[in-house]
Amino acid sequence: MHHTATFLKALGVACLGLAVAGATMWAALALYFSDLPGAPLRLGLAAAFALGTLGAFLFLRNRRWTLVGFGIAFAAVLLWWTSIEPSNERDWQTDVAVLPYATRDGDLVTLHNVRNFDYRTSDQDFAPRYDERTFDLRELDAVDLIAVYWMGDAIAHIMVSFGFAGDHVAISIETRKEKDEAYSSIAGFFKQYELIYVVGDERDLIRVRSSYRRPEELVYLYRTRMNPDNARRLFLEYVGRINQLKERPAFYNTLTTNCTTDVWSLARALSDQVPLDWRVLLSGYFPAYAYDLGSLDTSMPFPELKARSLINEKAHAADKDPAFSTQVRAGLPQPPPRTPR
Repeated sequence: MHHTATFLKALGVACLGLAVAGATMWAALALYFSDLPGAPLRLGLAAAFALGTLGAFLFLRNRRWTLVGFGIAFAAVLLWWTSIEPSNERDWQTDVAVLPYATRDGDLVTLHNVRNFDYRTSDQDFAPRYDERTFDLRELDAVDLIAVYWMGDAIAHIMVSFGFAGDHVAISIETRKEKDEAYSSIAGFFKQYELIYVVGDERDLIRVRSSYRRPEELVYLYRTRMNPDNARRLFLEYVGRINQLKERPAFYNTLTTNCTTDVWSLARALSDQVPLDWRVLLSGYFPAYAYDLGSLDTSMPFPELKARSLINEKAHAADKDPAFSTQVRAGLPQPPPRTPR
């Protein structure tokens, strides 16, 4: 019994120590990646919190009051951090400077500020262009899954493209970075970036990744078999979120509010039954998950389907062709449509 009590006490102390260490790390990173002015100030506050916590637990003998003091300090950081609000008024990088929005008149939905950049030599060398496009919901007849890879098989950027009688518009969930910001997945946990749904012409959103980034990214386009009701619901879900972000900005989050949101919405639209699966979180494997749901062309093994769905060469060839969307889809496997229930 004595040994059991000693073990349980040691286990409790270890768990408490891990909790304090985790909270200290979070608070230090929150201070470092905060909106406080100046990197030296942020670094100083983060170091002071981490070293102060370490020193207090090493040198103060009354651990109970030390723990109380730590709790108060951590609560103060947490309260301050929750007060940081997103904004649509910042000095944005050019590619995310203009927010899209939508208006609706019955079955007609007009998308405003559709991005249609013309790239010249690289993803940083372009002529900015925006336009507006009106789509008839009654003509929505295709939903395509676009998966973009740049760092192995596990992680992909997921985009969705909607087809209206041959006219396609793509939507990409991205970080809205300021001119002096670079992307960091760690910073993405700490309110570093706002969120944007980029609505764009496929010649822009696909081509910048397949042809103009260095190194170029691997772009796969999968035709899905989605019933018309689910396709319409998914499109209007995106429209609602796009308008919501224009009125009420939100922060991007590396784990919870990113293109994984896209994946989950798409999963629910692809099938009436969405079983829990690790591939919903590791977005690079989501196309295989959609295949197992029967939402892609299952007439061939998935590795063959994936190989045939790579469109980089087609995107290179189509480049500035106005029929870019038609050209990159030429010869792609097309599953039979689902019938409405």
